[in-house]
Amino acid sequence: QVQLVESGGGLVQAGGSLRLSCAASGRTIRTNAMGWFRQAPGKEREFVATITWNGYFTYYADSVKGRFTISRDNAKNTVYLQMNSLKPEDTAVYYCAAGPSATQTDGFDSWGRGTQVTVSS
Repeated sequence: QVQLVESGGGLVQAGGSLRLSCAASGRTIRTNAMGWFRQAPGKEREFVATITWNGYFTYYADSVKGRFTISRDNAKNTVYLQMNSLKPEDTAVYYCAAGPSATQTDGFDSWGRGTQVTVSS
């Protein structure tokens, strides 16, 4: 069983940047696709970005494309989400997750507890 712990959330003004980290423990994640998802108040959890096990391919929601970058360091068992040009609509709890395939987001089955990101206007 892998444990995922997110960090790096906080309060930032619109136009600012944050970098989220997801540290994995319990086992290696080097064979897993990894992803970031978010849930805003009163809304369903939604896909943000995923990355293949080797980092070669990344996928993004249209709403964050060009502003967010997902990356991973398998040697450190860590995944990152660099968020630039943040908007108030990016406000949400951000979750890290592990799964078998970067293109099958419904297959992600290990989840962190989330980190709050709040973007003020």
